[in-house]
Amino acid sequence: MSPKKLTQLGHAVRQPASPDKAKLESVANPHADADYLIRFTAPEFTTLCPITAQPDFAHFVLDYVPGRAILESKSFKLYLASFRNVAGFHEDTTLAIAKRVAAEIKPKFLRIAGYWYPRGGIPIDIFWQTGKLPAGVWLPDPGVSPYRGRG
Repeated sequence: MSPKKLTQLGHAVRQPASPDKAKLESVANPHADADYLIRFTAPEFTTLCPITAQPDFAHFVLDYVPGRAILESKSFKLYLASFRNVAGFHEDTTLAIAKRVAAEIKPKFLRIAGYWYPRGGIPIDIFWQTGKLPAGVWLPDPGVSPYRGRG
């Protein structure tokens, strides 16, 4: 894999106006000879309800086993922030994130867990995965408790 020029890491970059304008970047996997798991946790994700335009909040856990590339974290952070002023249903938003990451880095395995805070009194949790977890790779529990309100 030829080295890619990173345009965001180490540079002052504005938050993208939308996910379509956000640029996900990757770098060569420095340990492509080994199967291992990478986890990104985004506990303060925000987007907008497509009906009311009120803010929606989620806690995302994205786990993946890289192939030839790993996701550059600053570009991922900016990508997630680009949803802040965009409306979308929980299911669409969760899968859009996972599918975009999978298309960019082509991991051996990817799982996303989207824990959405209540809308209309009901929390919605969305889970999706693609690929096959390689033998011997430890896939920890996402580590997010079910929603319990103030109990």
